[in-house]
Amino acid sequence: MMTQLAPPAIESADIRWHDGIPESRTFGDVYFNRDNGLEETRHVFIRPNELARRFARVADGAAFVIGETGFGTGLNFLAAWQEWRRANPPPCARLHFVSVERYPLRREDLHRALALWPELADLAEELVAQYPPLVRGAHRMRLDNGRVRLTLFFGDVLDAWQELEFNADAWFLDGFAPALNPSMWPDEAMQQIRRHSKREATLATFTSVGRVRRALENCGFQMHKAGGFGRKRDMLVGSLPPDPGPAPRNDVPQPKGIAIIGAGIAGCLLARNLAERGVPVTLIDAAEQPGAGASGNLQGALYVKLGVEFNAQTQLALSGLLFSQRYYASLPEPLSESLSESPSGSCWHRTGLFQMAHNEQERQRQQRFLERNQYPADIVEPVDAGAATDLTGIETEHSGLWFHNSGWLQPAALCRDLIRHPGITTLFSNPVESLARNGNQWFIATQRQTVSAAQAVICGGHHSPALIPVDSQHGHFRFKPIRGQVTHLPDHVVKAPRAVICGPRYINPTCDGVAVTGATFDLHNASPEMNEASHRENIDELHDMLPAIWLDQAPGPDQHLSGRVGFRCTTHDYQPAAGALAAVPGADLRDLFLLTGLGSKGLTYAPLLAEYLADTLTGEPACLPRSLIKRVRPERCFRPMAQEKVS
Repeated sequence: MMTQLAPPAIESADIRWHDGIPESRTFGDVYFNRDNGLEETRHVFIRPNELARRFARVADGAAFVIGETGFGTGLNFLAAWQEWRRANPPPCARLHFVSVERYPLRREDLHRALALWPELADLAEELVAQYPPLVRGAHRMRLDNGRVRLTLFFGDVLDAWQELEFNADAWFLDGFAPALNPSMWPDEAMQQIRRHSKREATLATFTSVGRVRRALENCGFQMHKAGGFGRKRDMLVGSLPPDPGPAPRNDVPQPKGIAIIGAGIAGCLLARNLAERGVPVTLIDAAEQPGAGASGNLQGALYVKLGVEFNAQTQLALSGLLFSQRYYASLPEPLSESLSESPSGSCWHRTGLFQMAHNEQERQRQQRFLERNQYPADIVEPVDAGAATDLTGIETEHSGLWFHNSGWLQPAALCRDLIRHPGITTLFSNPVESLARNGNQWFIATQRQTVSAAQAVICGGHHSPALIPVDSQHGHFRFKPIRGQVTHLPDHVVKAPRAVICGPRYINPTCDGVAVTGATFDLHNASPEMNEASHRENIDELHDMLPAIWLDQAPGPDQHLSGRVGFRCTTHDYQPAAGALAAVPGADLRDLFLLTGLGSKGLTYAPLLAEYLADTLTGEPACLPRSLIKRVRPERCFRPMAQEKVS
């Protein structure tokens, strides 16, 4: 029996290699046919679901969704992806593949198994590169430049179908045989498959067991036997009848156009995400260029502080971290002409990140974190002071946590590059004066013109509450701005660290001769101007944290320092807000959405939440599980006036 791991880790598949073919010791079965596993996949899943014909008919901007039980080696997924490429659908059509795996393969076993199929080599290489660490929950991967999206749930099949939001056009019912792995084939799982199916959905499975057939027929599928592959006599094929009932609730038409207010990192990521899905976007901002607010810093660290307890808050932080690491690593190089002088030609620098145990309180917190949780080493691992010194290149007396795949970005440059897309229309130097709904349109009045759109998204940071058209007599949104001033340290003052170092302050490796440190956390200072006191606070905290950082000595009060002031937007519970505003009382906010409240972790949260909101707006499978969707819903931030009077 396998040992139960502490969260969030999940048991990996116990693999035995026999004549070059992977077998599961746990279930005593092979992962694919010994003679020709790829042809087996095509016979059992690709052809019975008529994917070649159906893929060729997917319209531009539309999505086709496949659900699967039992991801295994990913061979079925790669075969479907290969078929998608062969069908050559329109450029903005998308393939979504949603799969669950209770015992995921380790990366090295995945690579070894898929190496058996040279014709899939380029697809397999991309999958293996993005394959997530072995932690429970939902993982979204953007592949083939976003034309293919894989949502992979590590955990029990019933948990997956209860947590994930999607509707499938076709199903691959795979996994080990019902007699060997009955937990994959309960009647309740068949009922969930029906619940997650679109009209006229099809399915295919290698098994012909009568119990499975009857369970699917009881759920409304019309089932029949077909010839199996190789020595297997029979398999099952099925479909829902033409009119099985009401259309699934999250089947929504492709948006004809969306207006986004705010061109910070959240707004720019969302605009690019939607444009790549074929949705026309109008991006509006009061500034002259994108990334002019809190997203305009010269450098930003990709950082989260994982909680001692693995709860929903920690799961959201971890999901954001892993998705953003994959997203930034997939950015093409060079991103833009403005980065031509950058050492790597990219705005993303995967240097690793050291989270320092800078005092006794933090040391004890990290110790509790390590005792109560089990994270794969490719996410985070403890390091002593000596190892930290070697990794960062800066002498330190403190131990801490090392995040291998983190690093730093140039967020303003990234914002500029993200909006370079023919599907994005930009309106800069256009402060929004009002936002009102009339009929089925939102009208956004700026100082220069009025923009109309069927749907609108507010990504305005700390300006967002003022943009939401809710009368104050009904209540207010619990958002607040937090002033943060960063300090620019020239490279003749500081030793350049090789990695990001975080403690009471962070410091990044130098960029164009400057290292950024900060930021202050000013709850009661609304001034947008830099001040010497904030610079001094940054310098003093950095010195206490890393006295060896200076080439000579810390800058004195007489030295003129440059930097920047930005205002983070945070919520009452310090968790981000992403989703529809329709549930907020006191106004008709249908088709109005919100993405804000990212606090100091915007670079980490924004890619995942932009992906989630784009999923929502297009009616595609959600990258967030239901437990995390509930965590970020915007209406939780609204406090009705009735509650104000009671309190």
